[in-house]
Amino acid sequence: MKKTLIALAVLAASGAAMAQSSVTLYGVVDLGIGKMDGEKVNMTSSGTLNNGNSRIGLRGVEDLGGGLKAGFNFEQGINAENGGSANSVNGGLGWGRAANVWLGGNWGTFKMGRTLTPSYYGLTAYELTGAANYSVVANTYGFVGANARNNSQFSYTTPNLSGFSAELGYILKADNNNAAKWDVNAMYVNGPIGAALSANKVKGGKTNYALGGKYNFGNFALAASYQAAANSVNGDGSVANAVVGKRHGVTLGGTVAFGAASVTLDVTRDLKRELADGAKIKKYTNALLEAKYALSKRTFVYGDYLRLDGTNNYGFGLRHNF
Repeated sequence: MKKTLIALAVLAASGAAMAQSSVTLYGVVDLGIGKMDGEKVNMTSSGTLNNGNSRIGLRGVEDLGGGLKAGFNFEQGINAENGGSANSVNGGLGWGRAANVWLGGNWGTFKMGRTLTPSYYGLTAYELTGAANYSVVANTYGFVGANARNNSQFSYTTPNLSGFSAELGYILKADNNNAAKWDVNAMYVNGPIGAALSANKVKGGKTNYALGGKYNFGNFALAASYQAAANSVNGDGSVANAVVGKRHGVTLGGTVAFGAASVTLDVTRDLKRELADGAKIKKYTNALLEAKYALSKRTFVYGDYLRLDGTNNYGFGLRHNF
């Protein structure tokens, strides 16, 4: 009887220990057909006209006790058209979308490695499409004038205090082409309101910043922002025409939901656009029209039309999250 009780106690203890640590496999499959201006109609899984990038990832967390937790995240881009990799770094090899480790508690979270930037998270607080690949805000002004991800980033995120939070990221000089970089956000996301101020700067460069907000009325959401990209960039973070300059503007948009369907119209208008030498260049009014229909909580179909710097681009696709 004693042996049985001891065995049950050991089994229960081991079960409790196993419950303290977990690893989750997750991912996205997004395939669409679309046409960028000047190109032929084609299928894509991580293109500008896709809702998101196809990918697979692993995330894990361990409960260290006393409210302290440790975790990691590795994420790999996938070309769903042929099964190959689809990363923008490391020659398309490795975990190019995320590779980081973190430690967190009631004092906040400290993270190291390749990860999404504080500016990116700030933009998602109010951007209507959830930072989709075809986001007119991101394709016009970048993710607050920069890439969506940083390599070798140290970051600290505060606890969420009734909707208020902030994150500070920093990259050392030796890890960023001999120029240190900082990136920061301050956010309020609570109930129908989402708002954020984001800024980032590479030493020796100018500061990119953005301020935006969103209010959800129920079946209708309205969003607006001011974007100041000191380094004029495309949505993928590449410098437009390989020339550094300024691109400042405002955005205004709305989303209407009809049950499982929704329609979004988002518009950007340049207020200032110039090259590094101060020469003025053409300003644009850009726009996105998006339609989505949810087939389930994890699967939806979508269609999008993106008017971008005088070009007309359109596509439709199917996205499944797992």
